[in-house]
Amino acid sequence: MTPQSDLFLGVIAAATFVMAVIQVGAVIFAARLSRRMQQMLTTLQDDVRPLLARASSVAEEASKTAALATVQAQKIDNLVTDLARRVEETSAVVQEAVVTPARETLAVFAGLKAGMAALRGLRDLRRPAGRVEEEDPLFIG
Repeated sequence: MTPQSDLFLGVIAAATFVMAVIQVGAVIFAARLSRRMQQMLTTLQDDVRPLLARASSVAEEASKTAALATVQAQKIDNLVTDLARRVEETSAVVQEAVVTPARETLAVFAGLKAGMAALRGLRDLRRPAGRVEEEDPLFIG
């Protein structure tokens, strides 16, 4: 072998050694990075689990609250419907107990008034025709 070939062989050996060192360093760096990523994921999972559990419980409470609100709205609807029915019934009772007798009483009074007017009319017919009243005794003119 020639001195040049020994030199090239030495350069090739040194380059191969440098590449091997770089590859070992890259594998170690990748292993450390992988370990750090695994730790970060574990920490993230530990932090997110309570949040997910809390969100789940909040959603469950919201569902219960919505169900209770629906039941209360139905109760209010039933109450308003019952109240409206009772108001109508009360109105009908008042109509029968108060308004109808009041109308009948007013009709009786109107009849009595008409009877009195008729009696006055008869009385006016009995007056003598010769008597003439003055138009307006206070009229000056």
